[in-house]
Amino acid sequence: MANVRVGILLLVLIGLTGCMYPQDERRQNQAPYEDQLQSVQSAVIQYQENNTGMLPIMTRDADTPIYRKYPINFSQLVPAYLEAPPGNSFENGGIYQYVIVNPEDYPEVKLIDLGTVRPIQDLERKISQYRSRNDYAPIAELMGNGLLKLDFEELGYQEEPLIESPFHPNHKLPILYQTDGTVVIDYTIDILHYVDEYGKESDQEDDLLSLLVENSPFVPVYSRPQEMEDGEVIFSEE
Repeated sequence: MANVRVGILLLVLIGLTGCMYPQDERRQNQAPYEDQLQSVQSAVIQYQENNTGMLPIMTRDADTPIYRKYPINFSQLVPAYLEAPPGNSFENGGIYQYVIVNPEDYPEVKLIDLGTVRPIQDLERKISQYRSRNDYAPIAELMGNGLLKLDFEELGYQEEPLIESPFHPNHKLPILYQTDGTVVIDYTIDILHYVDEYGKESDQEDDLLSLLVENSPFVPVYSRPQEMEDGEVIFSEE
């Protein structure tokens, strides 16, 4: 009887180990580890030095938004500069896309949180389907400066969708619509948090999104320049 109990216990432990490993692996693929960022940063700089200033990036259209314009091409870094893409990279089953900012000055490696991108793509699909039936997008409110608030109920949402901020774990970011037919994430609460935490030394006209980029591993995708006016964060005119 004792042997049976020992056997059952071993089976339970093996089962738990099998359950824990994938969770640990998924956690590794999701965490924005500083050492992974640094290893890619070093590889990018070394590649640039060895290739007369060229960067290991994929080709994107000239009008691609700035924070999505320079994704890293790991096929140019592996295996000469890296053994493999980072475990948390999209290329290796993770949820981050590695990109470069400041390519003309000093290229810095940053991350796009694909958890931010996917709900936006779902919203864009629903807007496209709605417009194919109605020739227009469902608008709930005109906000000025080329910005509109969508009628999310008309798009099939039971409640307004919000984006989980990569910059702050407790922030939920609203989504706005532009008259040019594109969607924009409102990073105001993240900006205010970073202004409070890091201060603001730049002029009022400067794009406050730079605070997010400078002080975190992430970039604000689906964004539009935002600035401070009379103590309030607003969207800059385009």
